[in-house]
Order: sequence, then C-alpha cells, then structure tokens
Amino acid sequence: MTSITHLGLDVHKDSISIAMLPADGGPAVQWRITHTPQAVTRLIRKLRAAGPVQCVYEAGPTGYALQRRLTAAGIDCMIAAPSLIPARAGDRIKTDRRDALKLAQLLRAGLLTAVHPPDERQEAVRDLSRCREDAQKDLVRSRHRLGKFLLRRGLIFRDGCNWSQRHRTWLGGLRFERDVDRIVFQDYLLAVEQHEDRVRALDDRLAEVADSDPYREPVARLRCFRGIDTVTAVALVAELHDVRRFRTAPQLMAYLGLVPSERSSGASSRRGGITRAGNGHVRRLLVEAAWHYRHRPAVGKALRARRRGQPPQVVAHADQAQRDLCRRYSRMTAAGKHHNTIVAATARRLTGYLWQVLTDAELERV
Repeated sequence: MTSITHLGLDVHKDSISIAMLPADGGPAVQWRITHTPQAVTRLIRKLRAAGPVQCVYEAGPTGYALQRRLTAAGIDCMIAAPSLIPARAGDRIKTDRRDALKLAQLLRAGLLTAVHPPDERQEAVRDLSRCREDAQKDLVRSRHRLGKFLLRRGLIFRDGCNWSQRHRTWLGGLRFERDVDRIVFQDYLLAVEQHEDRVRALDDRLAEVADSDPYREPVARLRCFRGIDTVTAVALVAELHDVRRFRTAPQLMAYLGLVPSERSSGASSRRGGITRAGNGHVRRLLVEAAWHYRHRPAVGKALRARRRGQPPQVVAHADQAQRDLCRRYSRMTAAGKHHNTIVAATARRLTGYLWQVLTDAELERV
C-alpha cells in the first residue's frame, strides 16, 4: 500500500502501452493509446484525476518529448536507463504489456536508474555535435570509395599523404580512357567535396556555439588540454550537459564505460576490458584525445594560442595532466602493455582531469 499511483509506459512511435498500479494496492490496470498529442492530452487529464502519480519509460529513439510534456503538466516522469533495468533469468516472453507492467513494478520497488535528460537547448547542441560526427563519417566513407575505385584501376598515390594538397593536385591530373570510368571518378570526387563542405559548415556552426553562453567558459577551459580543440570540447560539454550530477570523477568514468569489468566470486577475482557502458560518443572522443599523449610533453603553437587568456590555474592543471599522462603512457608502453589497454587507461585518467575543470567551471558560474 502506497499513496502514489505508479505507471509504466512502453513508448513506441505509434502507440503507448500503459500499466497502472493503483495507490490502494488493487490489481494492475492496463490499456493502450495511440502516440498522438490528442491521446497524450487525454492521458494527462486522466492521471491528474488519479492523485499523486509517478511515471516511467525507457530511454530510446522516441526521445524526451513525452517526458517534457508530462513534467510540464505537473506529472512526475522518470526516464529509465535500459541497460540498468533488472532482468529475470529465464524470462523468454516479451510483449509491450509485460514491459509496461515490469516498469511499473520496478518503479514502485525503487529499482530503476534514472537518465538525466537535457533541456531542449542542450539537446539541440548535442544533436548538432552528433550531426558533425555523422558528416565526418560520411566524408571518410566517400574518400574510401574513391580510393578503392582508383586502387582497382591500378592508380596509387605514393608521393606523400592522402588528401594533402599534393594528393589533390594528383587527383586533378588523372585522365581515363573510358567515359564510364571518368563519370564514376567525378561522381566519387564530387561526393568527397560535398561532404568536406558539410563538415566545414558544421565546424563553423560549432565554433559559433562555443563562443556563446553557457558554452564559452567550459569549452575554453577544455581547449587548454592537449588533444582537445573546439569540436571535441563542444561535444564533451553538450553530451555531459551537467557534470555536477557526477559527484566524483570515478562516477563519470563509470558512466562513460572506461572502468575495467570485473567478475569476482569467493576468493576468485577476474578483471577484464572496459565495460563500454554509458555514453559511447564521449568515450570515443576521450580515446581519440588520449592518443595525443603518446608523445613527450610539449606545448605547441596551436595549444599555446588556445590557452591564451585562460585562468592560470586551468593552464597549470592542463600541464599537470599532460606530464602525468605522457609519463604513464611511456611507462605502460615500456612494460609491454597492449596499446588498446594503454589508450583506455589514459582516457580514463584524462576523464578525471576534465571532470575537475568542468566542475570548477560549474561552481564558479553558480
């Protein structure tokens, strides 16, 4: 018996399956509605009449629109992390009704882990960052297609790096005997140029976001670190969007899936690779940044320019991080560790330094 009515929602693009556990302890009530604004409005009126209500649905492709609408109407709505929902071994039947009822029961028992949803502006910047990531992937694919086409024709560039100015000059001088080959080459090259224009345009837009509040200060501080420039810094701030919800750096490391997995029982303890849980976008960015620490500590011209005008304590913190991470990278390499293990460990430790900088920036803003 509780004083709160609990609802589990199994949300899809076209429908919402609902399971309600009444506050008086009565049997569960289940029904199904269409996922339209009118049907959601009727659901809100029904829930308001039921007294104190708590709702939950899984994070997924439907996003946060339903949660925002329910919250705006004064209804408590949680978004649960799907990977952390308890599952019973041997349960082989899965339906929308069962999923909704299971969510309601777990919500009442307090066994669900909530996702921290961004607000609409934060989500817009996050989507812009992910759009740039998708454009970069499309650019890489288009370059690979062109390269493989040329390889099949026996045309190999051996005078430097691909996509340098010299390589582009070489591409411009290629001639083909058959018109069909010329058409294919021009189409592949046009696709590369179009995707390059997309990436440049999105980079410019991200630079504008980085120069506006509330992103200006945290982005500028993150750019003091080796391996992190504007695109990466904006993505980190947009994906995390409120680092204060992680009370310690290890919590953030666990959220990003950078901590080692473990299987222990009795006196036996086995540690494996990283868990890869949580936000894969941030994890990939941190791993890419970690590769920069394989070189000796140094402050180049570009990094010095990014640090200009930043607080001395932030620059000192970034220098400490560089010395520490480069030294650890070198020691693990000398010890014969696998390069993937070294990079993951470096990314995990880098997360701690970034957490400190972002937390300080949030506290100063408050």
